[in-house]
Amino acid sequence: MPSQNIPKYDEIAKQVKFEDQIVAAPVGTPLDMREWLASVNKIGQLRVLQGVDWQDNIGRITEMLHHTDESPAVLFDKIPGFPAGYRILVNALGARPRLALSLGLPTDIGVWELIDEWERKLNTVTPLPVETVSEGPITEHVVEGDDIDLLKFPTPQWHKQDGGRYIGTGDGVITKDPDSPWVNMGTYRVMLHDRNHTGLYISPGKHGMIHRDKYFERGESMPAVILVGMSPLQFLASSLEIPNGVNELEWVGGVIGSPVKCIKGRYTGLPIPANAEIALEGFLHKDETRLEGPFGEWTGYYASASRQEPVFEVKAVYHRNDPIILGCPPEKPPYEAHRYQQYLRSANLRREIRAAGVPDVVAAWTHSVGGCRLFNVVSIKQRYPGHARQAGHVAAMCRQGAYLGRIVVVVDEDIDVTDLTEVVWAITTRSDPERDFDFIKRAWSGPLDPAIEPGKKGFNSRVIIDATRPYEWRDKFPPAIGPSPEEKHLTREKWGWILNSSAM
Repeated sequence: MPSQNIPKYDEIAKQVKFEDQIVAAPVGTPLDMREWLASVNKIGQLRVLQGVDWQDNIGRITEMLHHTDESPAVLFDKIPGFPAGYRILVNALGARPRLALSLGLPTDIGVWELIDEWERKLNTVTPLPVETVSEGPITEHVVEGDDIDLLKFPTPQWHKQDGGRYIGTGDGVITKDPDSPWVNMGTYRVMLHDRNHTGLYISPGKHGMIHRDKYFERGESMPAVILVGMSPLQFLASSLEIPNGVNELEWVGGVIGSPVKCIKGRYTGLPIPANAEIALEGFLHKDETRLEGPFGEWTGYYASASRQEPVFEVKAVYHRNDPIILGCPPEKPPYEAHRYQQYLRSANLRREIRAAGVPDVVAAWTHSVGGCRLFNVVSIKQRYPGHARQAGHVAAMCRQGAYLGRIVVVVDEDIDVTDLTEVVWAITTRSDPERDFDFIKRAWSGPLDPAIEPGKKGFNSRVIIDATRPYEWRDKFPPAIGPSPEEKHLTREKWGWILNSSAM
């Protein structure tokens, strides 16, 4: 559509209440996106915008939401050029109450209570095998062959400089290891090429890439299903580090307490959640490539540029009536994904450090300013010489910390790991660069790393900063001013209302 025909945003934007077939919001963990929307609307955190164009303003509004604290989830409807009912949901998990709701937790849950609960789920949830069914909402429309037209979905141009329209941002790509029963679901970017072909970019080392390489080494195409509309809980499982070897769909079943109902893909036999919104089934071909990218990524840069990437041929499209794309396009940190990852990746980082045998790990935090990967902080109660170094090196190279890491800071238990000011204060007053900075070379990086020169991407280095009181003379270190992190937390619980100007 020519830009001169796009109506001005302030002339067509309209906020309305979400209305759907579901009258009452469900109790507990929402099972699909429709239940989730009803629940989020009930707590007043959903807005619907009608008539916003896909070329410019959906992307711009999404960026605004991502970079505004406590902004609502937004459902775009009546997108010009597309049927009413073909919708896009953005900023679904951009605030703690909606994240908690997605996990079936109280919407007023505190930061550390949420982290503790996520760590508990990672440690105790028993995956449940999916339940195979013959049909479900996802089979309301099944399109094959020449009838496939991916361009009928209102895929936005998320960033002005992107090399194309990306239908897969808040997605889940389902693949299977050809050597075992292991089924994986991961979040990888998916660019539209034409009516039945997309790109499918996967970073090196990710599980989907491991599966892809195995098929390609055999000279075979990789079967896959791309969910571009699904429940936020399924997206969480897809986009986070669930324990190794676990089928994310089975893990979701364990969280909700009942198996995820799935149909079998007609061409691949892969499981497709029966309550998903949109699924693309097909094959990723080794010998057919097209230019993919550039795409603005989670580091805040176009670091991976564009390149020839294997093409995904879509054999079947499944979708519900009035289908909804789940959009989670990367932005400069922090964006939506970082706003939920800061809790969940922090819980997993602490869990993995403890699991490696490091004692007295008090807290961990993957700071959103570093994309929840590039700047991580761990606090410990020092027990022996080298304890801080041990915690730092494990944090840098465990599964959660290894991919595209950059800086790990280890602090004492009196430092609030979530407070960047306190962390930097600890670095500048408790560490000496010659004594307390360690470096790791040739660590796991990838094409998205903006600090590595083009043509040399793959490895990076990282620094571990011991910002604890020096163990040998920690008892002689000058005492710090102020309350402990626990006392700060209690003060905010009791007196935080003073900070709210509307309470005056």
